[in-house]
Amino acid sequence: MFLPALMGAGAPGGRKRVTIPDGGVALRAELVLPRGPAVAPAVVALHGCGGPFPRRDRQWAELLAAAGHPVLFPDSFGSRGLGSQCKVASRQVSPGRERRADAVASVGWLLRQDFTPPGGVVVMGWSNGGSTVLAAAAEGVMPKGAVRGFVAFYPGCRAYADRADWAPSAKLLILIGVDDDWTPAEPCRRLAARFPEEITLVEYAGAYHDFDVPDYPLRTRTGLAYTAHGTGVARAGTNSAARTDAIAHVLAFLAAG
Repeated sequence: MFLPALMGAGAPGGRKRVTIPDGGVALRAELVLPRGPAVAPAVVALHGCGGPFPRRDRQWAELLAAAGHPVLFPDSFGSRGLGSQCKVASRQVSPGRERRADAVASVGWLLRQDFTPPGGVVVMGWSNGGSTVLAAAAEGVMPKGAVRGFVAFYPGCRAYADRADWAPSAKLLILIGVDDDWTPAEPCRRLAARFPEEITLVEYAGAYHDFDVPDYPLRTRTGLAYTAHGTGVARAGTNSAARTDAIAHVLAFLAAG
């Protein structure tokens, strides 16, 4: 398990481990439920290239559950016997293939649960998980009406910015740091410019990768497989102002329906 105990085990209210059938993979996930009645939408939360990140996951689990949203955290890497993929160039699990399938399976599983409010779920992700959000957001990927919105924190937008065959199937919120040198903001600007009615892009000056992670001092990461300038070097760490604003944007997006 990658989330520390939040509200006691079991349901209703609390967290528990679940297993989701996903083709030939038994996809392991953590389910976090609110104490009181569930509020729409339920959320699928997709980790970054490092796999589950307790410092970030716990924050969002607590915030979303406190607002009444059930949250499902699937573990795409651990379920396949893999650790961090941040320094792996030839990855066995990619956002546009296996992780997209994981997102579809997770959405389907949530929709079959009695505690899931009607009206569709929201798919949310960070970094590599944010890129998975973009892959899952493409028209025709999710069953019609299954997803009411998508949220991507600092995704890799380059693969989709100029693709004529990509369009979002629901409203999409992208949050990224202007100074992100791991997954740069510029391709996300181009992507958002193509779909001004469907995509809301929020940029944070002075913010880098992982700006929403609490109490995570700015650091330089090296040896990364993919970075903005191909150097393998990127900065990551908390930006308190950006973090606070991003939380408000996400909660408002979920509440908007």
